[in-house]
Amino acid sequence: MSAAHIHPSAVIDQACRIGEGTRIWHFCHVMPRARIGAGCVLGQNVFVGEGVVIGERVKIQNNVSVYSGVTLEDDVFVGPSAVFTNVKTPRAAFPRNDPEQRSATLVRVGATIGANATIVCGVTIGRHAFVGAGAVVCADVSDFTLVQGAPARPAGYSCLCGAGLTFDASRAICAACGRQFAIESGVVMPAG
Repeated sequence: MSAAHIHPSAVIDQACRIGEGTRIWHFCHVMPRARIGAGCVLGQNVFVGEGVVIGERVKIQNNVSVYSGVTLEDDVFVGPSAVFTNVKTPRAAFPRNDPEQRSATLVRVGATIGANATIVCGVTIGRHAFVGAGAVVCADVSDFTLVQGAPARPAGYSCLCGAGLTFDASRAICAACGRQFAIESGVVMPAG
């Protein structure tokens, strides 16, 4: 893999770690101690807060701010203008500058965050979950679950490839890629 490509208009603060083959485009800002894995793409005007951890092969589309306290695991997709928060009770007159006052957000492996979705801090978005465009996520999202709306509610299930799944009793076969899934004790997992 080749060295990272950083557009000349991007601002990369000291003490960051940026993996091989990562591309950081126009007007991005990466704050101190951020860690960005290999093979990532940060579109135009992406902000990465201090100490943020971004895994490998993550794609962050234009106009997204990933604030301190957010962790994006490997293969996460974040659509354009999605919003992450990191303080539950913000007040201009009472700054929450202490990291202890922030609520951590975790986006697990392979999850998708749709365009203009809002992720309220303190939640975990499960493995290969799919947050629909414009959704407002205020609670944890289970693995392979599709959520939509404001507030976001479960609206179905999503395959590893991103296609929707339709369960017949407790089993599903993805029409797009043929992967098989089962629901066991209320949890969706790959099967077969």
